[in-house]
This record gives sequence, C-alpha cells and structure tokens, in this order.
Amino acid sequence: MHEESRGGSGGKATWPPVTLLVLAICGFAIVADGYDVVIYGAVIPSLLHEHGWGLTPAGAGLIGSFALIGMLIGATTVGTLTDILGRRRMLIGCLAWFSVMTGLCAIATSPEVFGIFRFLADLGLGGVLPTASALSGEYSHPKARNLVFAIIFSGFPVGGIIAAFTGMFVIPRFGWQAMFLLGLLPLVLVVPVALKFLPESIAFLRAKGRHAEAEKTARRWNIPLEDTQNAAPAPTGTGSDSMPPVKALLSRDYVVATLCFLAMSCLCLFMIYGYNTWLPEIMRRAGYSSGSALGFLLMFNLGAVVGQLLISLAADRLGSKPIIVTTYLLAGVAVILLSLRLPTAVLYAAVALGGVGAMGTQTFLLAYVSKYYPVRMGATALGWTLGFGRIGSMLAPPLLGLIIGAGLALQWNFYALAVPGILGAALIGLVPRTPGDGTPVEQPRADETTVRSLPEPT
Repeated sequence: MHEESRGGSGGKATWPPVTLLVLAICGFAIVADGYDVVIYGAVIPSLLHEHGWGLTPAGAGLIGSFALIGMLIGATTVGTLTDILGRRRMLIGCLAWFSVMTGLCAIATSPEVFGIFRFLADLGLGGVLPTASALSGEYSHPKARNLVFAIIFSGFPVGGIIAAFTGMFVIPRFGWQAMFLLGLLPLVLVVPVALKFLPESIAFLRAKGRHAEAEKTARRWNIPLEDTQNAAPAPTGTGSDSMPPVKALLSRDYVVATLCFLAMSCLCLFMIYGYNTWLPEIMRRAGYSSGSALGFLLMFNLGAVVGQLLISLAADRLGSKPIIVTTYLLAGVAVILLSLRLPTAVLYAAVALGGVGAMGTQTFLLAYVSKYYPVRMGATALGWTLGFGRIGSMLAPPLLGLIIGAGLALQWNFYALAVPGILGAALIGLVPRTPGDGTPVEQPRADETTVRSLPEPT
C-alpha cells in the first residue's frame, strides 16, 4: 500500500504511517525468530557440559531437530488458518505462545524436558513468519516488495546478533538459563503494542468479502481503499480461483512452482540452520576461543543485515529470479572459502558473505512467493514454503552433529553446506510463468487517476 505525497514532493509515493507501524511490529516479531535460532547455537557448548545431562553433539542435534518439527507443524497449520481467521489474531497469539514457552526452557531439569519446551515454543514461532510475511506484503506496494521483505527480515539476523552479543556477556556470568528468560521480552514489549495498534490486512478483508470491516479499518488509518488493490495480482480467471488455498497450491496452475519453492526453502534453511546451530562449535574445534567462535556467528548475522538491504534495492528493479540465483551461489562460494586455511580477517569476511547469501536468499524467496500467489492463498503459500523448508532446517543440526561427532576432517562440515547453494540456484530456473508469476499487475499511475480518501468518521 502507498499513498501519494502532497505538496512539493513531485507526486512521489511515500509510505503511510500504518505501513510503517505494521512493518515495525512484524519486524520485531521476526527479531524474536532470529533470537530463537541463534540462542540454541550459543548455548549448545553449555548444554554439552551441563551437570547430570550427559548430552552429546548428536543428542543436541536431535533436540534441535525435534524443536524444528514444531516449526514445521506451526508454519503449515497456522499459515493455512491465517488465510481463514486473519493475520492479526494469529500473529499475536503465536507470538505470545512462543514467548511463554521460551521462558519455560530456563527451568528445564533434563534434556527431555528442555526438548519438549523447545518443541512447544517453536510450534508457536512457526506461525509467526508466514503470518508476519503475509501481513507485511499486503501493506506494501508490489514494486517495493523485495525492499519491504529485506527490511522486516533483517530482523532475523538482528535477533541473531542480539543473541550472539547477549550470549558472550550473559552465559559466563548468569548461565545459559538467563538466555531463555530473556525470551519473555516479546510478551512484555511487543504483544501489548500489537493488541492496541496492529490492524488487520485490508486486502485480506476484501478478499474474504468483509467489506464493512475493510472500510472501518481504512477509515481508522486514513487509507484510500483503492490502494489496497496493489497488494495482490488480479484474479486469473482459472479454475484454481474457486479452490481452497491448500488445494489451489497443488493445482495445475501452481503445482510446479509450489514444489520448486518448497525445495528451495528446504535447501536455504539447511544452510541457515547449519550455520547458526553449529558454527560456534565448528570454529571452536578449529582452534578458536569460545568468544571468537561466537564472533563468527555475529559476523554471519551482521553481514546478512547489511547485505540483504543493499541487494533488495536491485531486486525490485532486476526481478526475483536473478537475485535469488546470485545469493544462492554467494552462499555456496562463501562456505567453500571457510573450508580453506585463510587469514582470520578473510574468514570473517567469508562468514559475512555467507550470511548475505543464505539469509538473503530466504528473504527474496519469500518476497517472490508473496507476489506469485493471490492474497486469498498468500499466507497458506508462505506457511507451506516455510513449513516444508523446516525439513532442511531439521536435517542440518543432526547431520552436522553426526559429522562433528564422527571426527571427520573439518572441511566436511563446510562441504555439506555448499551443495544446497548450488542446487538452489538451479531450481529457481524451473519456476514457470503463471498467472501469478511474481510480476505485479500493472496499476494506473497515480498521476493518471484520482485517488480519493475515505471520508473521516463522524
């Protein structure tokens, strides 16, 4: 969504306050996701030495995968429910649930109890990403969709940076439990704000035929209803339009693209979770101190923040496909560099490029998915893409844990992360052109039409 600026701005589009509000709330929700991913990698060395637990690297990997099963279930289930019940209530509910369960991890007395709380926490967290993605996409203009997703998904590495910095300070002084108590902050800081200010998607309300609610929301936030038409492609006129969202994803119109998106998400999340879960331990075994090993994790996430914001400026001009190919290959090359004996400064740079490639790929892939499908099935598509992507994230912790535990050469840990980047770059070329191929429907230019604001409520 956008509005035309008035006065001497020359008619340039600006973002209305409601869009910035939605992006801020969704961005903070995604910060919590990034914190959740990195917090586990940061505390693994402590968990492996927790008195009375007897946890092994393979066992730690299994706990990580068990938690990610919760994300898979949450993403696919909540993503589908979001297209039925609405974005607002699902986002707030999932964020509150995740925050409470993360806090409970701090009181776990055994690996089994800890694993159960991690599973329950990620069950809610799995629903945060597709819901926040759908809501943000529907409050953004299609021609700025990559930039919007880069902004909100920079919250993911920001959360990782917060976890890495916090881990270096908190764990030595207060123990790993304090890291999970900090997971209660979204419940205290974000949920109350979202309850008071977060609006429902107007595009969703209109797609559901709830026009009275759409008008009420538009009046409250002074949004011209005409602008909401920019949130999704026009109807295709094909049989999939009348199908339930899940069935439409696998219909003849979308099945090839859907399968490609699911596979690419698997490959991308394999790289992201492989890095974030095991990079500190891998670098520690390579001879670096615990603080330096967490520093590599910090550079991975810092590189992702800066890099994907810069790349998003080109993505909205060049299109999603060439950018996704580039980021996939960048992630693969960066991992290969890490396998070499290079100066420390070069290794830090390679880790930063790996963050740009891996996390940037996921960001631009989700932006592409959000433009590919109509609004009525957008959250379902994002939920399934993220949900089945969790298969890759579930495989990464135990597979790399087994490699580390087997005592193989250090390089094998990095080779396992390089192959997905190459495969993902090949898969993006198989996504076909369809009625929702990610190219926004041409809208009349604002200077060619009269955009009328809704009357102020009396």
